[in-house]
Amino acid sequence: MSAEAAQLAKDIRRSAMDLLARREHGFTELVRKLSVRFPQASVIEALTCLREEQLQNDERFVESYVYSRQQRGYGPVRIKSELFQKGIDSELIGQYLLEQEEHWNELARDVKERKFGSQPPGDAKERARQSRFLAQRGFSMSQIYSTFSRSA
Repeated sequence: MSAEAAQLAKDIRRSAMDLLARREHGFTELVRKLSVRFPQASVIEALTCLREEQLQNDERFVESYVYSRQQRGYGPVRIKSELFQKGIDSELIGQYLLEQEEHWNELARDVKERKFGSQPPGDAKERARQSRFLAQRGFSMSQIYSTFSRSA
């Protein structure tokens, strides 16, 4: 390996570590960000080394991301879509979202109560408005219906 190639690998590693120090990143997300400044083949090689050293881990990223988005009141449909856009494997996404299955109904109820209060909607128009809000937040229809059945 030439001195220039060694320096390039070192620079890529340093940039990747700087990004990972701020927050977890998915492999594809790091490749996209670093390929702007460095050759893509070199970036993939350096990130593969980081992955082997467990400094970059997609599972850790998914776990962190799901937790973060749950805390902000987002549902599994939206989180799944966002992770898929970030290049995360659908099996890995499904695994973490299924682990939280019972939690989603509770989260949907909490989000609804925070926004609209604990009183059930007065009419069909208000119920539709609340349903649209929860759907935008990424909750499935069954989770949305469960919020109304428990509050009614």
